Amino acid sequence: MNHRYTKVTVQVPASTANIGPGFDAIGLAIDLWNQATFELNEEGHHVQADGENAEEVPKDESNYILQSFLDLYRYLGEEQPQGVRLRCINRVPFASGMGSSTAALLSGLLGANALLGSPLDKFDLLNLATSMEGHPDNVSPALFGGLAMGAIKDDGSVLLHQIPISIMPILIVLPDVALLTEESRAILPEFIPRKDAIFNHSRTPFLIEALRSGNLSLLAEATRDRLHQPYRLPLIPGSREALVRAREAGALAVTLSGAGPGLFVFPGENRQGIAKAMIAAFADAGISARAFHLASSNQGASVSPLM
Repeated sequence: MNHRYTKVTVQVPASTANIGPGFDAIGLAIDLWNQATFELNEEGHHVQADGENAEEVPKDESNYILQSFLDLYRYLGEEQPQGVRLRCINRVPFASGMGSSTAALLSGLLGANALLGSPLDKFDLLNLATSMEGHPDNVSPALFGGLAMGAIKDDGSVLLHQIPISIMPILIVLPDVALLTEESRAILPEFIPRKDAIFNHSRTPFLIEALRSGNLSLLAEATRDRLHQPYRLPLIPGSREALVRAREAGALAVTLSGAGPGLFVFPGENRQGIAKAMIAAFADAGISARAFHLASSNQGASVSPLM
């Protein structure tokens, strides 16, 4: 086993997926970053975590970042290192709809790939990570940045189109509701009415054009959805009222962020007021919530190797 480096630091952005009608296909990178540093050693695997959910992070080989790191060695047929020191700085909350699992997956894959001298390029990693996740809507923007669209072709590879867009303010309101992606996905019906499929695909081009051109007046209608939000919102107490109050307070558009429970807002001019209105709506339902005042990012994941 030949390692080009013995220490690397990986940074991966948060991401939001679907953005209304783009179910499992469209995502946007967010300027909120997880960081993971990998250092080879001879003393077994050690994990240190700081930041969001640090106390919940497994400190052994069940750690998802470390699993992903070791998975790449297996995938490439390389002998795994005797030991790795992993330090994580988490800024993306777990189970938030902000791509925390994708950030963890990519951190491990990118870290191992860099230590091995980068035998895989970003497109190889896109295909591998998508095969592991099952869909490209978080992987694509987290890797490449900006607004990213992905489709899985018949051969399993990903058709990718990435659009750098003007940096936009983003608000995410995260209620204190336990909702795992698996649970949120399991609630979706296996079959949908034709009219609902038409409803979504007729709005998707307008969503892309609104973000590409900056014609944000399109967003209110372009972010409407019938494929996943009607089924997922009832799992999140207070969410429907929070969406209503966000629009009343002047939001350009508001949707579930990924599978939830976070709500993703294009806030326009009244970001603070919108956040307060949404937090109050959740409070009325007996749910605490917090607001993340963020921005989109045209930068994707990066690796900084050290000898």
